[in-house]
Amino acid sequence: MVPESAAPTSVPAAVPGPGDLPPHLRVRPRGWSRPLTRPAMADGPDARPGLDLTSRSLLRDGRPWVPVSGEVHYSRVPRARWRERLALLRSGGVDVVSTYVFWIHHEPERGQVRFDDGLDVAAFVRLAHELGLHVVLRIGPWAHGEARNGGFPDWVQALPVRHRTDDPAYLDLVRTWFAHLGAQVADVCGPDGPVIAVQVDNELYDQPEHLATLKRLARDAGIVAPLWTATAWGGAQLPAGEVLPLYGGYGDGFWVDADAAWHPSFRAHYLVSHTWDDPGIGADVRGEEPAAATTERDEQFPPATCELGGGMATAYHRRHAPGPLDVAAVAQTKLAAGSAWQGYYMYAGGLNPVAGVQESQATGYPNDLPTFDYDFHAPVGAAGVLAPSHAALRGQHAFLAAFGPHLATRPSTLPDALPAGVEDATTLRWAARLDEQGRGFVLLAWHQPHVPLPTLRGVRLQVDRADDAPLLLPSTGVDVPPGTLARWPVGLDLGTPDPLATSDALGAADSRSTADAPDVQDPVRLHWATASALTTLPDGTLVLLAHDGVPAEVVLDPDVPAHGAGWTTVAPGVHRVDPRTGGLLHVTAGAAGAPDTTGADGASRPATSVEDGTVGPRVLVVGSRDADRVWVVDGPTGPDGTVRRELLLADAPLWTDGDDLVVRAADHPHVHRWTGDKWTALDLAPDAAPASWTVPTALVRPAGDVPAGYGERERRAAAPDDATVAALAAEHRLADVGEPVPGTTRLLRVDWAGDVAQLLVDGRVVADRFGDGTPWHVDLDVLDGAQADRVSLRVLPLHPDAQVWLPAAAADRRRSVHGPLGALDAVTVARTTTWRAPLR
Repeated sequence: MVPESAAPTSVPAAVPGPGDLPPHLRVRPRGWSRPLTRPAMADGPDARPGLDLTSRSLLRDGRPWVPVSGEVHYSRVPRARWRERLALLRSGGVDVVSTYVFWIHHEPERGQVRFDDGLDVAAFVRLAHELGLHVVLRIGPWAHGEARNGGFPDWVQALPVRHRTDDPAYLDLVRTWFAHLGAQVADVCGPDGPVIAVQVDNELYDQPEHLATLKRLARDAGIVAPLWTATAWGGAQLPAGEVLPLYGGYGDGFWVDADAAWHPSFRAHYLVSHTWDDPGIGADVRGEEPAAATTERDEQFPPATCELGGGMATAYHRRHAPGPLDVAAVAQTKLAAGSAWQGYYMYAGGLNPVAGVQESQATGYPNDLPTFDYDFHAPVGAAGVLAPSHAALRGQHAFLAAFGPHLATRPSTLPDALPAGVEDATTLRWAARLDEQGRGFVLLAWHQPHVPLPTLRGVRLQVDRADDAPLLLPSTGVDVPPGTLARWPVGLDLGTPDPLATSDALGAADSRSTADAPDVQDPVRLHWATASALTTLPDGTLVLLAHDGVPAEVVLDPDVPAHGAGWTTVAPGVHRVDPRTGGLLHVTAGAAGAPDTTGADGASRPATSVEDGTVGPRVLVVGSRDADRVWVVDGPTGPDGTVRRELLLADAPLWTDGDDLVVRAADHPHVHRWTGDKWTALDLAPDAAPASWTVPTALVRPAGDVPAGYGERERRAAAPDDATVAALAAEHRLADVGEPVPGTTRLLRVDWAGDVAQLLVDGRVVADRFGDGTPWHVDLDVLDGAQADRVSLRVLPLHPDAQVWLPAAAADRRRSVHGPLGALDAVTVARTTTWRAPLR
């Protein structure tokens, strides 16, 4: 089982000074180890103006670009919910949507190919384009994705061909399928279309020539893109120069046994490393234990990912439910390690469109998955409810939108000494992405699940610069508590929307509007800050996000005046604010020592710095208490076609629609907008009448005596079939779940504990869930007939000896009862609506 013993609560250390720092707290930026090159793919027949690829990064319109892609399966999301799901991707900072094309969903019977309703992949791609998203099509034909036969229809799986090879008989099948698919998507794959990449097959390890063949067949069918990709983990052999290798990273997963400890292949993702291969992903499908060895990355391409774990699927035998920091920490380590593409699997969960298309032991897999549920504990859940990971990732994505072009020009440099291994819980995990002058970002990733990390005492970092004295930050040693995921800026210029452009010579301006930027004097240098870079605003304000327990420090030249309510100057040029509350720091531009004024509220403010009325730059630190409430979204488009960034605070999910802000909530949401020098409440109006209520339940039939198991395959427990659940589960009738109302969405929440739960409409199972201690949300309005008293619930108890792994809280509850655990704690319905406010 996963170890549950806690590490020491702290690691004391003396506050270091210059020359006293141990090697693991020192970094020496040396620039790129290899010259920049362009892979052959960049000049191939599918090259597209405006999109380029180098050995270091992608470029969009000539400017380095770090894409953020999120997986959403159109065929697992009801078509009526596509727009909102994609809008939540966009407001979460995702700019590329990737999706599997599951052959089994489209052609379950040979010759009967469907692309209607929720299977209209071309309509999904066009909608993504309308909402400002690029698209990656992962066309298989073998996809996995926890689909039956890996996505092959049963009739394909049964044919006597050598699947996933260049067997002519198999290629004839693929050629016909690709022709059907190409007829749908060729129009959106052209030079002006939103499809920027196509992935062929998935997790194919030893057939490089077959991947090249699939690429050729796809192109023949009109499925084209400037980038061709393939998954590279597990030591995959890829056709040289034909595909961009993409990697993954999961902090835990269901592909190990229920009694397995936290495997090193999972633990490694919580270290900052330049090893990109992961030998563990899908190892059980390959029929092997996760290996320790990895293969070297092909350095003609930049390091990129397509499967950072946005959550985890819930298999019957192992039910990992990652927390928000578990997800965000893996993403943070990849950024620190030099990632040029952050790709998440999944970003929005869903439901299988019909019964019987899930991965199961009955179809030869070692794992049983729920019949319908594919929530994946993703940032956007299957019912559209946001998981806490959405907020944990939003800050990273806002950072990439603002600073990604500069991050891509800075290699990852590891400290002089690294942790001794995956079990080292006392050595700080961090790296720097700096130029040789020491300008850029220092990234810390001090979190892992299962085995708690301690608070590190008296931490101070040293950056050795090529042409200057070493830089020591913070000004004094600070404690770094567990859960600290930091992006500390170093050497930024304040007062400009592009604070690193002076050293990068990137050529292209930031796409955001600078019309509101004040006429500032020469930029003021920010030497460093111990709050994470979040974004820049159109007026040039630098926005930082403070960390709970870490002093929020902003360091300027000693002779540069800076003032703000709540700020204190603790040393010349060193300014601090309470990290819980944050605050706005005004920096006086021009000559040092300009007088300040006192406003009506008693706060000290800088005066204009010169007679013509120019003002100094500003630094806004958002307090740690608002870390889960802060959003950076694209606002209205200006007359010059540029997009204005908006900084908001809100608890409810939101997105922008043209000139409007849209919020989904069941009661009046509170949203505050940063308006230059303060937070201003927005006046939101509902589109319909919301409501919430507790649903009375009646026990129709008590649970029967459940056994310790229902069989197994390869030492993994099997899930009970529907007949067994029907016979042994407790059944509860729901008195009234309401009726569909235009302009609203009914979200059912079920708080329960047990083994398996099923939702029924008129006695027919329409949704299910394996118990892992988390609430179950169901969108009732996409289920035919789910209204009034026609809905019921089954809860199958979990036997105390069942061989299933549970998260810590669920395992504690399991141990707290004698005998099988089966409980229905509460059932509620929230009738949500959208609330709107203009942003003009």
